[in-house]
Amino acid sequence: MLAMSEHITKRHNKTLFLYHLVCPAKYRREVFSEKVEETLKRTCNEISKWYEIRYIEIGSDKDHVHFLIQSVPMMLPQRIVQITKSITAKEIFKNHPEVKKRLWGGKFWTSGYYMNTVGQYANEEIIKKYVAEQGKDYRQIYRGQLEMFDGI
Repeated sequence: MLAMSEHITKRHNKTLFLYHLVCPAKYRREVFSEKVEETLKRTCNEISKWYEIRYIEIGSDKDHVHFLIQSVPMMLPQRIVQITKSITAKEIFKNHPEVKKRLWGGKFWTSGYYMNTVGQYANEEIIKKYVAEQGKDYRQIYRGQLEMFDGI
């Protein structure tokens, strides 16, 4: 497993894309026992072997899971979520039929999730300062406002 500080190096690029993903269990049921957590961890390690998705950290809080994920630019965030949720749900249901009963035989995860980018080296203010200090004659030619969908 890669450490968080390691970049992924390809033939013509070097990247460090980190995401914080939060996935609640369906109906916010408290289904994350130690055995389910072990299956989740093992499954995520298997996913890493097949996809360019690295789970840097995984933590549960009985009814939801936090993932710190590293991936590559070609892997869309939505695809990371889809792969993570679908494969882990299948494996948890396969290995823990009692969990499927607690969820009335339905889906393991809610349809929603929370995802955010993580900056290891800087936040927005540090990057603005860095850009502003480049060269002798830097001048800002545009500054837009951050606008994001405020859903879920």
